[in-house]
Amino acid sequence: MKNKIRIAIVGTGYFSQFHFDAWIRLEVKVVAICSLYENDAIYYSKKFNNCPIYSNFKKMIDEIDLDFVDIVVPPKDHLKLIKIAANKNVNIICQKPFTNSYSEAVKAVNISNTNNVLLIVHENFRFQPWYQKIKTILDNNTLGELYQVSFRMRPGDGQGKDAYLDRQPYFQKMERFLIHETAIHIIDVFRFLFGEIDSVFANLSKLNKFINGEDAGFVIFKFKNGVRGTFDGNRLSDHIAKDRRLTIGEMLIEGSNGSLRLNGDGELFKRKFGSNKESKISYNWDNKGFAGDCVFKCINHILEHYTQGKVLFNSASDYLENLKIEDYIYKSNSEGKILKIK
Repeated sequence: MKNKIRIAIVGTGYFSQFHFDAWIRLEVKVVAICSLYENDAIYYSKKFNNCPIYSNFKKMIDEIDLDFVDIVVPPKDHLKLIKIAANKNVNIICQKPFTNSYSEAVKAVNISNTNNVLLIVHENFRFQPWYQKIKTILDNNTLGELYQVSFRMRPGDGQGKDAYLDRQPYFQKMERFLIHETAIHIIDVFRFLFGEIDSVFANLSKLNKFINGEDAGFVIFKFKNGVRGTFDGNRLSDHIAKDRRLTIGEMLIEGSNGSLRLNGDGELFKRKFGSNKESKISYNWDNKGFAGDCVFKCINHILEHYTQGKVLFNSASDYLENLKIEDYIYKSNSEGKILKIK
C-alpha cells in the first residue's frame, strides 16, 4: 500500500537530504517538490521520475493530488503551510522545531483537527538506536530504582561569526535557539525514557555574540515519578566522538543497581553498583543516514501508522507537551525560579 501513497516534499535545504533518502528507500511515490531554490528542486526531482517542481506552495497543493505533504523548512513558515495543506485535506508531516511557539503549535493542532487531517511532527531522536536500546534496558528494570539522568550536549559547532552558516544559517537568527531548536529533542527523549515531567528550573546564556539566541545553559527536570534530570548544553564545546553530530553529546543514567552510559560514538556501557569496571553492551544499528538512520525509522514509523494502523508516537497533539515544557523552561530562565508544569 505504501507505494500508492502520494507525497510532496517542501524544502530542499541541508536536512531535507535525509528525508529524500528515506522516501527513496521506502519506495514511496514523491509526486511534487516545492522549493525556493530551483536548482536544488531539479536535482531531487530527477530522483523521482522528474516529478513537477513548484516555488509556490499553494499552487502545488491546488494542482497535485496528495495524501501527505512533508514540510522540511524552518519553523517561521510552518503555521502558514499547515493551514494551506489542512484546508485541502492533505495530511501533514512537519519538521521540528515545530512552529515558532507553543501558542502557534496549538493553533496548528486545532486547524488539523478541524479539517480531520493527520498532523505529525518529524521528531526523530527517540528513534535513534541507542535510545531504543536504553528504553529496553530501563523497561527490564536492569538499573533498579532510577535516581537521575544527565545529558551533556557538546556538538562543538557554535564558535565564531561563521557558526552554522555552512549547514543551517537560519540558526544564527533564531531568537530562541538552544532549547527550541535542539534541546527540544532531549525533552522528547527524556519523556520517552522516564515519563512525564513535573517541574523545571533553567539558567540559559548566550556565549557567541554573533547569534541572536541562547547557545548554552542548564536545565533541571523533576519527573512525576521522582527521577531527576539535568540537561547541560553548550554548542561551542565539543565531546569525544568520531562524528560529533552522531549523538551530539553524552548521557549518564544512574540507579540503585548501577549506571548506564552513552558515549559520543553511540556506544553503551553498564557499570554495576559497587564496581569500578564498566562492561560494553553489544547491540546492532545501522551507521547510515542521519544519527543511526533515525530519519528513515521515524518516517517508516509514520507509514506503519498510516498503512497498518500501528500506534503513532509523534502526533502533533502529543508533541504539544514538549513545547509546553519548552515554554516553562524559558519562563523559568527569565523568572529565576523552579516552575511546576501545569
